Amino acid sequence: MFATMGALGLAPTAQAAQRELPYRAPRPGDFSLSGRGAAKVVIVGGGIAGLATAYELGKAGYDCTVLEARDRTGGRNFTVRGGDTTVDLYGNKQTARFSDGQYMNAGPARLPQWMVTLDYCRELGVPIEVFTNTNADAYLFNESAGMTKPVRYRTAKADVYGYLSELLAKATNKGALDKELTATDQERLVDFLADFGELGDKLTYDGGERRGYTTVPAATGTPGVLLGDVPSASEVFASGVGRYFSFEFGFDQAMLMFQPVGGMDRIPKALTKAIGARRVHTGAAVSRITDKGDRVVVTYTQGGRTRTVEADFCVGALPPNILAKIPHNLGSGVQSALEAITPQSAGKIGLEYKSRWWELDHRIYGGITETDMDLSHIWHPSYGFHGERGVMIGYYNYGGDADAYAKLSPAAREARAVVQGVKIYGEKYRTELATSFSHHWRQTPHLEGAWHNTPGGPDDPRYKPLNEPTGRVYFAGDWLSYTDAWQHGAFTSARRAVTRLHTRVMAG
Repeated sequence: MFATMGALGLAPTAQAAQRELPYRAPRPGDFSLSGRGAAKVVIVGGGIAGLATAYELGKAGYDCTVLEARDRTGGRNFTVRGGDTTVDLYGNKQTARFSDGQYMNAGPARLPQWMVTLDYCRELGVPIEVFTNTNADAYLFNESAGMTKPVRYRTAKADVYGYLSELLAKATNKGALDKELTATDQERLVDFLADFGELGDKLTYDGGERRGYTTVPAATGTPGVLLGDVPSASEVFASGVGRYFSFEFGFDQAMLMFQPVGGMDRIPKALTKAIGARRVHTGAAVSRITDKGDRVVVTYTQGGRTRTVEADFCVGALPPNILAKIPHNLGSGVQSALEAITPQSAGKIGLEYKSRWWELDHRIYGGITETDMDLSHIWHPSYGFHGERGVMIGYYNYGGDADAYAKLSPAAREARAVVQGVKIYGEKYRTELATSFSHHWRQTPHLEGAWHNTPGGPDDPRYKPLNEPTGRVYFAGDWLSYTDAWQHGAFTSARRAVTRLHTRVMAG
């Protein structure tokens, strides 16, 4: 009968019932209408997932306490400014010497426009600006392929697309696609390729204005001089530059992208303020989580003293590799699930320069230079254009490359990065350097990972003890999402935990 009513539009269909409903934050009216009272919740971890949980539950009047082991909230959302000090697990102590107004986002640094993170920026009053993820004038440099100098992104792209278009057009005209396409389809394809690859009348690629100019067009008498020395198709493919172009097609990497004005940590700072600083305890390292059946007891140390907090519910929002180290009575299923999720390595170095020579000499405003060296990526700042100084990300690398840099002293990291950067940009990469600061997430106390590998995906049955409440304990984090390493994953995972906890409270 219910299915029949659904077919007639009188009740939800089975398909509609399975669809995830839009998120609705808890409201005080939920309790006033039911006669129930809000619960007390202790949240272990003051990263984005933990803060979002407290923020959303707080809208309905839940009594939330956030316990954060570090001296700041935000977790992996960490913006480094002058005066910030860190000590890594190798014992390296650094104090940032960046000048006023300069910073580096050591963790998340860009926000795709479809992510819910931008909704929180709007809601919390955090202003945003464009982050330049792709720049036609940034460089590509594959040293292992024999390149002796960098090539502009636009030039490499024109060459790769040009030769691919020429080859496909010629194959089409020789009947290679007769079984796949009609004559009309082939004609349309060739027309497209001629435009896409900027092919000449004979459907050959000979370069063109898309590659760039050695003398740019200007006033009368200066028509411009096209960039010469067009490499052969074999040389272009051998260089390997084509491997980078799929990056801009990625759903989570496509422009436009954004960043908070003044640093990514504007987000956790706004969340902390909205929650109420008195509810957020920093320097509070959790040492035990105990489910008592009718309540949860969390033990932690703060200022050298051991303390406990009791609550109706607990939300574990620490990284899984850290939660796995905390004694608990939640069972072997929870422990096995936490241990199955493994932390990954990543590192960055911020290089502050005394001048913005990349804008002055190279005409590069924002964007990323890609390399096959162990630097991986070099980021030009997307803020402070035409300013006196600027901070470049001298490497953003992962895995073994990040681990190799992490083992070096901060001074050695800087030296190694600069030597390689000079190969791309020239001596000003060295001579204009004022200061640096490097950060590696696998060596960061209380986090020990940049993101996580969740074998089988978060819906794998082995993670059911984490996706469903274990007694009175819930879990939240980007590692329980399909957008791990993004704040969007942390926010949406927190919303999921909040919805289930609130539904349980309302059900009595």
